[in-house]
Amino acid sequence: MAHLFDVHPNQIATWKAQFLEGAAGVSGGDAWGAESAPAVGLKALHAKIEKLRLKKDFLSGALSRAGLFNAKR
Repeated sequence: MAHLFDVHPNQIATWKAQFLEGAAGVSGGDAWGAESAPAVGLKALHAKIEKLRLKKDFLSGALSRAGLFNAKR
């Protein structure tokens, strides 16, 4: 692999060792696959999605009735 990128094999081994030492920090948790608490509450996200869905439905219905929008559902 090292010859493909014109890098000494020892450099590849060093990079691999550094990655494996710091791999837990890459995922943001203490270990690979560990789930962390979401930054935003799931309930708040669901509420926002529902609010946006209602707005979309209302606007598409209003525009369809006005003949300005032909919604294909």
